[in-house]
Amino acid sequence: MPVNNALVAELKQEAINTRKMIERVPTAKLEWRPHEKSMTIGRLATHIADLPAWFGRIISVSEFDFATAVFNRETKENTEAILQLFDERLGEAVRVLEAASDETLNAVWTLRRGDQILFQAPRKVNLRNFAFNHVYHHRGQLSVYLRLLDIAVPGMYGPSADEAKII
Repeated sequence: MPVNNALVAELKQEAINTRKMIERVPTAKLEWRPHEKSMTIGRLATHIADLPAWFGRIISVSEFDFATAVFNRETKENTEAILQLFDERLGEAVRVLEAASDETLNAVWTLRRGDQILFQAPRKVNLRNFAFNHVYHHRGQLSVYLRLLDIAVPGMYGPSADEAKII
């Protein structure tokens, strides 16, 4: 089985969970943050929605340079716009991943900051680190933000404490 098939399946399945989490973010609270050093909930949700862009960054080029990269650090104006961004980025990620060959996914990809090489590994490893795991990390943060706002947290791999228990 080509490597990309399993990665596409995981991406699509986890996108369901990610979308459920973003849907709970209240537009009226986008400026709320749990601590002065924390991102606002709106910025965090927008960041999560934008993260599938890493699939293209990793698959389409042989390296990524933080020294020359330009990131859009905007916060979308409402939850619907955040979901729209997520759906767009997800669609792009699925398309680029479906087209990726095993040869491409096994090729080395480099993360650098100017002359400093931060990391080199096969693209499939970097997809795990910078695309999948990055989303999971921030999605967990978002679940805590929701809990602190007393918003029901959706279950990810079974019911959450806010959902009926299935026996």
